[in-house]
Amino acid sequence: MQRLRRISKRQWWQVLWTAVAVLAIVAFFMLPLPRYIEGPGEADDLKTFVKMPGHPDRRSGKFMITSVALAQARPVSYLYAKLNPYYSIEKPEAVTGGESNATYTKVQDFYMQSAINESIYTAYRAAKRPVTRRYLGIYVLSVDSQSPFKKWLKVGDTVTKVNGHHFNTMVGYQSYIQKQPVGARATITYQHNGRTKTATAKLMRLPTKKAGIGITLTDNVKVQPKTKVTVDPGNIGGPSGGLMFSLQIYTQLTGQNLRHGRKIAGTGTVDGNGNVGEIGGIDKKIIAAKRAGATVFFAPYVKPTKLLLKYEEHHQTNYQLAKATAKRYAPDMKVVPVKTFNDAVQYLKTHPS
Repeated sequence: MQRLRRISKRQWWQVLWTAVAVLAIVAFFMLPLPRYIEGPGEADDLKTFVKMPGHPDRRSGKFMITSVALAQARPVSYLYAKLNPYYSIEKPEAVTGGESNATYTKVQDFYMQSAINESIYTAYRAAKRPVTRRYLGIYVLSVDSQSPFKKWLKVGDTVTKVNGHHFNTMVGYQSYIQKQPVGARATITYQHNGRTKTATAKLMRLPTKKAGIGITLTDNVKVQPKTKVTVDPGNIGGPSGGLMFSLQIYTQLTGQNLRHGRKIAGTGTVDGNGNVGEIGGIDKKIIAAKRAGATVFFAPYVKPTKLLLKYEEHHQTNYQLAKATAKRYAPDMKVVPVKTFNDAVQYLKTHPS
C-alpha cells in the first residue's frame, strides 16, 4: 500500500508561479490589444493576377503590386513595432474609420474592384483598344451619424439619382446638391443589394455651410473591354494597385517589352483619365519592394506645398517619403515620380536598363 504524498507549501508556490509564467507568455504572444500594427507587406508578381486569353505575358522580369501588412496588435508585435522604424502602431479609428471590420473589408474590396476597373480602362485606352466605361452613380463609403438619410442609406449602396437627375460624375452630384438650400427636401434613388429604392429627407448643413446628404462617397463605374481580361487580386484590398495593374494589362495587350527583365514595383491609384493619385504606407511598400528585389519603384508625384505637407503622412508627399525611405533602406533602387500612367510608360520606354 502506497502513502499519498503531501504537497508542501513551497511546491504549491512553484506550481502557482509556473502557471502565472505560462499565462504571461501566452498573453505576450496572443492577447489582442486595441491597436493595429502596420508594416511592410508583399510585392507580388502581377502575372499571377492578370489573365488575358490570347495575350500571355512571357517576357522576363516582373511588374509587382506592393501592399501594407495590417494586423491587430499583440504585446509581442507591439514591442517589435516600437523597435522598428518602418512599422507603425495605429488606433482602430485611424485604420477602419470607426467602422466595423466587416464594413471596413467591404469598402476595401470595393476600392480594389474600382481600381481594377479604372486600370483596365486606362490600359485599353492607352493601347487604343475598344473599351466602354459606364457611370453607375456614387458609391456610399460611410454615412454620417447626423445624416438625414441614415435610416435608409448603408455602406455599399449606390446613389443613382437625386430629385430624378442622374449625373455622370461624382462632382456632378455634389454640385447639384450644393446648389440646393439647406433644409430643402430631396429624394434620392439608390441601389441596395441589387434593388432600386428611394428615400426623401431634408438636406443637412455641411461644415462648408453648403447643403448635403451626409455621406462619404466615391465613383462607381462599370468597365467593359472588348478583349476579355480577368484580374484576381486575391486577398489584397484598397485602391493603390491601379497604376501597376494598368502597366501589366497594357503590356499584355500590346506585347511590348517594357520591363527588359527587371523587377519593377510601384503604387498609386489611377483614374479614368490616367492620373496617378497618392496612397498611404508608401514607406512600408518601399521595404516590401526591396525585399522582393525590385530595382525600380514608381511613386505618385504631387507638387509639395506648405498646406499639403501639413496633412501628408509624416508631413511628406508620397514621392518625398518614398525617396527618403529608399535612400536609407534601399539605396540601389530607383524611385521614379509619376503624375500619370503615361509618365510610367514613357520612363520604361526611355530607360530600358
